[in-house]
Amino acid sequence: MGRAFQNRKESMAKTADAKTKVYSKYGREIYVCAKAGGIDPEGNLALRGLIERAKKDQVPSHVIDKALDKAKGGGGEDYSLARYEGFGPGSCMVIVECLTDNPNRTFGDVRACFNKAKSKLGTPGSVSHMFDHCAILAFEGSDEEAVLEALMEADVDVTDIESETDRITVFAPHTEYAKTKQALAEAFGELDFEADEIQFLPQTTTPVVGDDVAMLDKLLATLNDLDDVQNIYHSAERQD
Repeated sequence: MGRAFQNRKESMAKTADAKTKVYSKYGREIYVCAKAGGIDPEGNLALRGLIERAKKDQVPSHVIDKALDKAKGGGGEDYSLARYEGFGPGSCMVIVECLTDNPNRTFGDVRACFNKAKSKLGTPGSVSHMFDHCAILAFEGSDEEAVLEALMEADVDVTDIESETDRITVFAPHTEYAKTKQALAEAFGELDFEADEIQFLPQTTTPVVGDDVAMLDKLLATLNDLDDVQNIYHSAERQD
């Protein structure tokens, strides 16, 4: 497919005053993932990847352990996934993923962010059909054929494989995440993944110019300030 890998998730600031928010978002996601699939990272590959990402983002061990202990107890908050779609400045497409214990509150908060940025919240499915929901695994290597062969032998439904500057990136349907990661581990041993996550990647990008650039930044900043927001994906390509 020849598509260059681009991480469309707007990364959260890691400044000192934002660390508490970052820790809270990871803690909530680890709790939900562990509660759904088990607290053992060896048996829950999604949890394992999430913990590895948290450690790379310098989330303290006690934050991770607290979330796992909470999931082990079986009680606690009842979070659910909420996904909102809409059109941002310049008609770019936006997907917002949340974990919430109060969907009505979260919907109102997200809608307010869109309104303040002169954007429009859409209905479910209004933009997601223009994104690929992908598992993305990137690691050091150059033998693209060996990777493809290993994944085909494991009957993994590979979407795309890219090799660029001693880095291999594997794209697969999001439902194939655990199977893909397991096949790579069995074929090549423990890998240090530079990217290990599930994302929405836009099939096309939308140029955003002029005043719309500032409005896009405002939309993303206000959304990231919401405790319930976990990930933001968009099709915008800034033309400063």
